[in-house]
Amino acid sequence: MSDTSTGPRKPGKPYRRPKKDPVRILAFDALRAVDERDAYANLVLPPLLRKAREKGDFDARDAALATELVYGTLRRQGTYDAVIAACVDRPLREVDPPVLDVLSLGVHQLLGTRIPTHAAVSATVELARVVLGDGRAKFVNAVLRKVAQADLDTWIERVAPPYDDDPEDHLAVVHSHPRWVVSALWDSLGGGRAGIEELLAADNERPEVTLVARPGRGTTEELLGEEAAVPGRWSPYAVRLTEGGEPGAIEAVRDGRAGVQDEGSQLVALALADVPVEGRDERWLDGCAGPGGKAALLAAVAAERGAVLLAAEKQPHRAGLVAKALHGNPGPYQVVAADGTQPPWQPGSFDRVLMDVPCTGLGALRRRPEARWRRRPEDLESFAPLQRSLLRSALDAVRVGGVVGYATCSPHLAETRAVVEDLLKQHPDAELVDARPLLPGVPDLGEGPDVQLWPHLHGTDAMYLALIRRTG
Repeated sequence: MSDTSTGPRKPGKPYRRPKKDPVRILAFDALRAVDERDAYANLVLPPLLRKAREKGDFDARDAALATELVYGTLRRQGTYDAVIAACVDRPLREVDPPVLDVLSLGVHQLLGTRIPTHAAVSATVELARVVLGDGRAKFVNAVLRKVAQADLDTWIERVAPPYDDDPEDHLAVVHSHPRWVVSALWDSLGGGRAGIEELLAADNERPEVTLVARPGRGTTEELLGEEAAVPGRWSPYAVRLTEGGEPGAIEAVRDGRAGVQDEGSQLVALALADVPVEGRDERWLDGCAGPGGKAALLAAVAAERGAVLLAAEKQPHRAGLVAKALHGNPGPYQVVAADGTQPPWQPGSFDRVLMDVPCTGLGALRRRPEARWRRRPEDLESFAPLQRSLLRSALDAVRVGGVVGYATCSPHLAETRAVVEDLLKQHPDAELVDARPLLPGVPDLGEGPDVQLWPHLHGTDAMYLALIRRTG
């Protein structure tokens, strides 16, 4: 459609070009990448923001708003889908995905932010005109005006089934998690409404950025000099940035003396490093080392003790990330591209072995909210043989008297205790070591001997750790 100023004026309102809003266009582009390419927002968003800043379109407030729009929309997608479904005249699956993304961005502004109603509607309709065209913008306008008639609590009362009728479906809609994930997390927690509600709510909170000062390379004192930096809760090497910020702008992070690493991941690595072993303590292995966070911390601690870390990663490009993370380590180390299920090393070669296995990632839904919608129950079946094979390989790799740390970033029982219990049934020459004393000061660690961390209890990702000693 052409601007009427270039020709004879037609009856009615003159055509007005839509206003391009760089913030909302960027947020829309990020959501499309997540949907179309199965990308992760935490990988897509930073380069988009960097490009926008380089063009001069963005300042810090713009970047913060774009980030909130993307992550807020992804976290509350399940709730917003239920609201949108109540306001359209067709099944949600029949709404074009780009239209649904624009609607979700608008609903988040209406129900999940302090943006005034009129501004949220008008800005989203303008976005629709730019990226969808005038016709579908009218549809967006009509839907958002229906949504705007009530607040979030009122909408939830309308679209969520009563808790007493269907507890899992109620929680799924209220807290925006797939029903099967709600059920799995509830099983892992061991029952009770309060705990599951707190966990699901914690999954929808924006996590703080946590840094690790790598021993022998950086210090927490240096990191605490950064704006809004406070000590970690549990790890002696952790520093939290309470107001977010861009870690890449911190000199110690750029130089590799520090890194971005959740405190739960730090605790897992440190527990393996501190568990007593009998006899020599010279050779350590990280058998699934990519992208390198735990390996970098382990290698630094190993160097302080005169030990050497071998970091193995199956995918060559991820092995490159491990090498980058370990570059500058104060002591010797080695990085190899190797399959932990078909290892090049001899049995019994190592004193300590960490096996942080591939998993569904249900423990990191705060950081990767789109994963909750991407994963399916059948994914557990595809991971199970690999997890068991890697753990058996880890036990083979450790010498008698040495210890294996089995870790996952998932609290799902099928990926945690079930895997460990199967190994112990098949290997009478292995026994569990109580991991709880190796996380000093950390409360609510359960009955042991394994450890499950939780976002709502510990402020960490839901990391699982079992320590297994080879006895014969």
